Amino acid sequence: MAEKSYVGGCQCGRVRYEAKVDLEKPVISCNCSMCGRSGTLLTFIPAEHFKLLSGGDDLTDYQFNKHVIHHKFCSTCGIKSFALGKGRDGADTVAINARCLEGVELDALKVNKFDGKSH
Repeated sequence: MAEKSYVGGCQCGRVRYEAKVDLEKPVISCNCSMCGRSGTLLTFIPAEHFKLLSGGDDLTDYQFNKHVIHHKFCSTCGIKSFALGKGRDGADTVAINARCLEGVELDALKVNKFDGKSH
């Protein structure tokens, strides 16, 4: 595994976090109603690999469909840089939007498509 620590956050800088991520694994490009509109590239990490540095009070929670994922938006700029949920094994999981990580060359990422419209 090639986990590396990254700093990420929203556009305006209010929401900031550190995340330990393996970007050698493919990220997910989902076509569900939310991801398809926002263009997120998702990578999933255990909750213990995520640390919110600032902006907790600036986050707005949004849930849709099955109401199992907490999509966290900056209430100032509207950017969703991460979401909270459970993995298939039931463990607390964080979905990181790789587009919101600093120092990532997006064109170098391997991308797998996921048909979220059908799930």
